[in-house]
Amino acid sequence: MDQRFDYGKAAPGVYTAMDALETYLEGCGLEPVLLHLVKLRASQMNGCAYCIDMHWKDLRALGEHEQRLYSLDAWRECPYYTDRERAALDWTEAVTFVAEGQVPDATYAVARAHFDDRELSNLTLLVATINAWNRLSIASRLPPGGYVSTLAAGR
Repeated sequence: MDQRFDYGKAAPGVYTAMDALETYLEGCGLEPVLLHLVKLRASQMNGCAYCIDMHWKDLRALGEHEQRLYSLDAWRECPYYTDRERAALDWTEAVTFVAEGQVPDATYAVARAHFDDRELSNLTLLVATINAWNRLSIASRLPPGGYVSTLAAGR
């Protein structure tokens, strides 16, 4: 599949705006592994090949185990995730598919047990941001495979 167009060349402000969100999120206080698990899960749900490749590589660079990565799309049935990660993944799914059923009160209650108002605000922005990245990448047909992580284990 060929890339349709390049935002960096056609409208560099797109990346500037999205990068500003990423800079904020990197310093928002949510754990780096949690940030990338959410990004990977949303990218799986949206079918964004470029972002799946990217966040898989970033998680591996952070020292994440393959078992947790290849089981992520079945996280409810696997014992490999903490309660906080489960709450974040459930929130991710609800916010990603908000048009299909809003964000259920039960999902909010579980998330609220693990995240304070600031963290939940940042988690919601994280989900909104990765959903925007997914849509940008899918629409332009950004080809997967070329991304090289710059993250270091232990970060």
